[in-house]
Amino acid sequence: MDKRIPEQHIIQPDWPAPDNIQALCTTRLSFSPSSDMLPPEAYEHFNLALHVGDTASSVQTHRRQLASYLGVQEANIAWLEQVHGTRVVDATEACATLSASPEKADASFTRTPAVACTVMTADCLPVLFCNLPDQGEMQYVAAAHAGWKGLAAGILSDTLSRFPQPNNVIAWLGPAIGQAHFEVGQDVYDAFVLKDAGNAEAFVFNHNASQQAPKWHASLYQLARRELLAAGIKGVYGGNWCTYKDKQWFYSFRRDGSKSGRMASLIMIR
Repeated sequence: MDKRIPEQHIIQPDWPAPDNIQALCTTRLSFSPSSDMLPPEAYEHFNLALHVGDTASSVQTHRRQLASYLGVQEANIAWLEQVHGTRVVDATEACATLSASPEKADASFTRTPAVACTVMTADCLPVLFCNLPDQGEMQYVAAAHAGWKGLAAGILSDTLSRFPQPNNVIAWLGPAIGQAHFEVGQDVYDAFVLKDAGNAEAFVFNHNASQQAPKWHASLYQLARRELLAAGIKGVYGGNWCTYKDKQWFYSFRRDGSKSGRMASLIMIR
């Protein structure tokens, strides 16, 4: 199911989450009447970011549409100012301060119903989390933004640490740039391999690179799976998209440059 774009051009994760969990990822064409329609500018149509050059009125309209689809107040979507770090915040508290300014963080968690943990991406990896609580345990959810810097620094492990029992948590890997299109330098390779020598298996050396400096193709999906499974997580799902390749559906900063819009991946307890 992860390889289909369902109704409303919104991705619904295919994972064994509890029935009271609502999770989704938007696309460029969310709520569009036609899947064949492509916007004339990279960030036009269903862009959800205020910082990419799109008009604020257009972005706010899209955010209202998303809130209506979720059945929540706009103020209950925890938008963050993502900084490629490892700070994890309480989504309920982030919503309370959002009117002044969004929290500078790259992940959020909550156990409060009808509050949506939310991250925006356009090549970086969005990861959604929920636990499978035993009777009497609290339900938690979380969302993390994992660019290579945050991923190398431990944003996923830091997010997972907010759950009382990490070994009872499942994760879904949303749309990110695929390995074939994610060329990186020696610094990125070193950052991951020095952290864990086994991470080398997530890199393919680019023998055709014209530059003198070594170049690699990195798999964000593989790096994320390795970290999550090593942390004892119960299951990892998703991870079979490419934002760069699938232009019809996804924004891609590496493909489209500074005018690329952003998708949103979010999760909440109903």
